[in-house]
Order: sequence, then C-alpha cells, then structure tokens
Amino acid sequence: MSTLFLRTLREDPAEAEVPSHRLLVRAGYIRRAAPGGYTWLPLGKRVLDKISRVVHEEMVAMGAQEVHFPALLPREPYEASGRWTAYGGDIFRLKDRRNAEYLLGPTHEELFTLLVKDLYASYKDFPVILYQIQTKFRDEARPRAGLLRGREFLMKDAYSFDLSDEGLAESYRKHRETYIKIFDRVGLDYTIVAAMSGAMGGSGSEEFLAAAPVGEDTFVGCTVCDYAANTEAVTTPVPPAGDVSAWPALTAHDTPGTPTIDSLVELANTEKLGGRADWTAADTLKNVVLTLTHPGAEPEVLIIGVPGDREVDLKRVEAAVHPATVSLFEAVDFAKYPGLVRGYIGPQVLAGLGVRYLVDPRVVTGTSWLTGANEPGRHAINVVAGRDFTPDGPIEAAEVRAGDACPNCVTGELTIRRGIEIGHIFQLGRRFADVFGLDALGPDSKPIRITMGSYGVGVSRLVAAIAEQHHDERGLVWPAAVAPADVHVVAAGKGDQLAGALRIGKELAARGLDVIVDDRTGVSVGVKFTDAELIGVPTTVVVGRRLAEGFVEVRRRGATPRKMY
Repeated sequence: MSTLFLRTLREDPAEAEVPSHRLLVRAGYIRRAAPGGYTWLPLGKRVLDKISRVVHEEMVAMGAQEVHFPALLPREPYEASGRWTAYGGDIFRLKDRRNAEYLLGPTHEELFTLLVKDLYASYKDFPVILYQIQTKFRDEARPRAGLLRGREFLMKDAYSFDLSDEGLAESYRKHRETYIKIFDRVGLDYTIVAAMSGAMGGSGSEEFLAAAPVGEDTFVGCTVCDYAANTEAVTTPVPPAGDVSAWPALTAHDTPGTPTIDSLVELANTEKLGGRADWTAADTLKNVVLTLTHPGAEPEVLIIGVPGDREVDLKRVEAAVHPATVSLFEAVDFAKYPGLVRGYIGPQVLAGLGVRYLVDPRVVTGTSWLTGANEPGRHAINVVAGRDFTPDGPIEAAEVRAGDACPNCVTGELTIRRGIEIGHIFQLGRRFADVFGLDALGPDSKPIRITMGSYGVGVSRLVAAIAEQHHDERGLVWPAAVAPADVHVVAAGKGDQLAGALRIGKELAARGLDVIVDDRTGVSVGVKFTDAELIGVPTTVVVGRRLAEGFVEVRRRGATPRKMY
C-alpha cells in the first residue's frame, strides 16, 4: 500500500446519493471524470476484471464465442432498424469531418445481425451464439447514483442466431441458466421477473433484479405462487363484463368544492347521489390527460381512465406506448382543447373530440362510474362503459399496489420490492433478421429466416449492485469471488512486525492468493484498520506484537469473532 495508487476519504463525496457510490469513491475504487462517467482506479479495475472473468468463463462454458465491435457506429444500420429515431435523445450522435453521421453504440443488435449475414449463409452454420464485453453509451438526462446510472458503462451483450423458434427457446434457456450461474458466483441476491421488451422488441423478456432499496426498478412477487414481474409488466386481472341495461340513465349533478377524489366521494355520500351513501374512490373514474411525443412525429393527446382509488404510473404508461415519451397536460395545453374541462373530464363526450381514450382493464363493458360531466363544478353518475362511452382500448397504466391480486394464480397477493437491473434477456424473434434480410439456405435450397435472442449483463453496474448488497457501516464487504484481493495483511508496527507482514504477504502470494500488504510507516495502526474495513477485502491478517510468539490475528470482514493463528 505504500506504492498503491490509492487515496481513501473520511467524508462522503457531496454528490453521492447511494451507499455504493459513497463507498466506492471513499475506498478508492472509482473517481468521477465527468457527469455519468468514472475513472477506474487500481482496486476498482481489479473488481471489474474479476467480474468480467466470471462472465467470460460462463459464456464460454455455454458455447458462446467472443467478438468485439467498435463503439463508434454508422447511422445507416440504426436508420434501417428505426432505432436512430426511436432512441430519441437517449443516444450520442455526432458527425465526422466528411459530415457522415455516427452514434456511440447503446447496444449492438444491428451490427451483430450484419456480421452474421456477412459470414454465414448455410443452415449448417447455425445455431451460433456470439458475445462481447464492450463500452456502451447513453445520454442519460440525469446521470446519478454513481455506476448505477451512468452515460458510459461496460456491458456484456450476447446474441443467439437460430433456424427455428424451438432453437431460440433453447438458446434462451441456456442463457437464463448461464445468468443464474454468473449472479450466483458473484454473490448477489436477485430475482428473475417478467419484463417489458421496450426498444428491443420481441416476443418476451425477463429481467434479473438485484434486491436493493435504492433500485430504480419496482417488482412484485406473489405470496402463493412463483409469479414475479417488473411492475411495468404486471397485468391486471380483468373482471367479467356486465349488462349495460342494468343501470339507470346517466345524470349530471352539481358537485361544488370537489377538487380531489376524496372530496368528491365525501360529497356524493353526503348528498346521497343516486340514492347511495356508500360511494368509494374505487367507484369513480379518474381521467388523466397526457401528451405523447412520438419520435419524428407530432405530439398526440391521450386520455387515460383509471379507477379513482389508483394513480396513473407514468413509467407503466411509457412502457405501454414506447417509443413515445409521456408528459402531463399543462394549463396552457387545456386552452387549446376547450372541450376538455380541467378537473371535470368525463369519457362520454370524448368520441366527438378526436382524442384517443384508453382505460384500465378494470373498466369493462357494463361497469358504471361516477366521473366528470365535462362542465365546471359538475359530475355525472351512472356513466356506463359500453353504453355511454366506448374506449379505444385498454392500457396498463394504473399503479400496482401491495395486496393486489396475483394475475397468475388470482388467489395470492402481490408484494412489492425494489431492485437494480443487472441482466435482461430477450426473445427478439425475427425483427432484426427481417430488417437486414438475414437468411440461411436450407437443405432444400430454400431460405430460412433466422430468429434471434439478445442477452445483456451490466458488468460495471454489477460492481455497484454487489456493493449495495455487501457493505456495513464501516465500509465494503466484498464476496471472495470479486474482491480486489483475497487477503489484506496489516503491519501493526514497524521493524519485525513490518518485515513479518511483508514475508507473510509474499508467502500467501506464492500460494496463489491475491494479497494487499499495508506496509505504510507514516500512518497509525488505527488508520490502517479503518482503511482495511473500508476497502472490504474478505480476510485481514494483522501482524502485531504476538508475532514473536508465532501468532497473527485473522479478521473475517463483516464477521466476528476474530481469531489468533
């Protein structure tokens, strides 16, 4: 450590919001180089390399072959796939001196597809699985949380190429099992959940989420069955349709002073609207006006109806309308649509306004609602779906709550947790093969359209995810498989103790262990112990006064008691 390129910090960096960011900077693993970009210092690079080695070993074991693409990529393949526009502001675009357009690669489906098309032509060449560990770039609007949300990051992306859907299913299964081995080896607590495919497309996907309070992904699990899903992918059990003729005619009522759902319900019960005094928020229909911004197109007005006891989850909306982005209607927007009375919107007049109206799956034919009357200070009752209004379709937009019914078994209830996305696997199908004409000549000399899978692991993000799960109040507590060293030897004093620490470090290294020896003479033993706990190597060997008796102290990081050997 007297020559190690390292400076530990006693105070948390001002910009750090999450434990992994604070500790990785304080312990001398990374340093901020730019917003969303970090320099890997020697300790950090050791951890990153060990994680990369685990990924390499497991990918090779499953039969994948490694390639490596450039990060600077031409516009044309992404233009052909539609993702040059679909990515919107999420990618870095630039021009060379000849004015040709490029991007910094966010992901490489297009290039892998073209590579296989260039080299493989016969059915005998397939199946094949290729992968790389490569730097990716995304222009995050708010890069934060250190390595968890950066603009530049290291990712393993793999792609399978098969002749049939059955072959794709087998490649998908192999990757799923390989990811389980990877994440088990690096010591993570994770859950596999159903997910949305988003910009990747395809028929289905799953995410691997590392449990962490700071995770940006919210996912659910069932108390009865093994159902698990990202909240964006949760489906709502649909109730049976009812008889539209069973309800009285729609009537509008004065409802002054009801700016909220709660105040509306209170007034409805006080006034006994419709002869009822048992109105609840779930009986009301909340209509939220949004603006969808489609890549390369004019903005679109979208109104979403959800039961009044639910909020609209904009992340679920964006997942449903991808690649469009979503924003709430503002007062200035309402001025352009006088037919939309802010705070009193009801679906019974929307058909004549030319505005798309989507509803929560619970809003089925024959359900009756208390909702806006499209007049200031007035609401309507007995507004019946299928009679008084007909939605343009359903949308999964309402918030998912703990205690909701499981969509898989129905009898169970959903629990909600937060997690960090560490891996994502997709059954892409033929989307990219169709764009680029990727075919293999079959045994009958007829072309077979190749079907693809895409499989990603956030390698640099794994460093932060592991740190989030493996730390305490004193510092990092690395799992042995990814720690920057196996043993941290601390010389508690000078002279014989320092010489003994160096000798023990050399002997451990000779036996194949990675060793850090704290041979610094200008710092106190207290500082050495503090640094050792902050750095988080699994085992610390303290060489102190009892060395003369043949004893050293062995400390297991994060565990007690300490032992003398």
